Amino acid sequence: MVDPLAEVVTLLRPSAPFAKVATAAGQWMARRAEAGRPFFCAIVDGTAWLTLQGQEPLLLEQGDFVLVPAAFDFTVSSLEPPAAGEETAYVFRADGEIRHGDPDASPDVRMLVGYCLFASPDAGLLVSLLPQLVHVRGEPTLSTLVSLVHAEFRARRPAREVVLARLMDVLLIEALRSAPGHAASPGLVRGLADHRLAVAIRRMHEQPHAPWTVAELAREAAMSRSAFFARFSRLVGVTPMDYLLGWRIALAKRLLLRDGATVADVAARVGYGSASAFSVAFTRHVGLPPGHFGRRDRANAPTVP
Repeated sequence: MVDPLAEVVTLLRPSAPFAKVATAAGQWMARRAEAGRPFFCAIVDGTAWLTLQGQEPLLLEQGDFVLVPAAFDFTVSSLEPPAAGEETAYVFRADGEIRHGDPDASPDVRMLVGYCLFASPDAGLLVSLLPQLVHVRGEPTLSTLVSLVHAEFRARRPAREVVLARLMDVLLIEALRSAPGHAASPGLVRGLADHRLAVAIRRMHEQPHAPWTVAELAREAAMSRSAFFARFSRLVGVTPMDYLLGWRIALAKRLLLRDGATVADVAARVGYGSASAFSVAFTRHVGLPPGHFGRRDRANAPTVP
């Protein structure tokens, strides 16, 4: 059986170029303004506030794991943040930790934090299928995986990048499948948590070349067309046809990076009756024709399995 979640994570091709241990004491605040990089944090000891732009503050406790697939403006702070609401100073300690707040006091909180990179040429579209925030509580497996990522990052042993890529695959899948489906923001995880929608999503992944319609997908989900459309749009965050289009384009990009792949072959693999129809859809969605995309990116792309 095709696993849509695993397919999305595999296409993202994650890596972890940065991971660290951060400790904090007293009143402190760390503020970051990112360009959509994936951010993760595991609370080893203590508590802290996480505030993402446009969302209510989230209390993080020991054993919590947070993944933000596309982080922009956010802060992490003590339970009583500085009165001015400004970022406090931090220092790098001799043991390799970064310390926020009082550099001499015993730490109130210890965190494993880091950023990921998604090597996929369609990372933005794939990330849009994931929840905006993944918060998992009481899953020691996630803390262990983050610890392994951090240890591998610091060790700089042979095949480090290969090991980090595999660990990040496992970390992302474990975080996403551990997230409470009913509490997740709209996205693939929440759709898969709904047993009816999950059937339709798996069918789209199993047979992306099939001539799916909303009515046919609704039948797969044993729902009326209108109920299926409304439920899918609400839980996944996009319409069924928009999801299918996005998935087909993501698959097409991977196929186009393979040596010897023709536009006609790719068109047939992702559900288009002709190369011209596929070219029109691809160009509208991506901004350049599929032939140009393959030639432009193949030289710099890693080998696609």
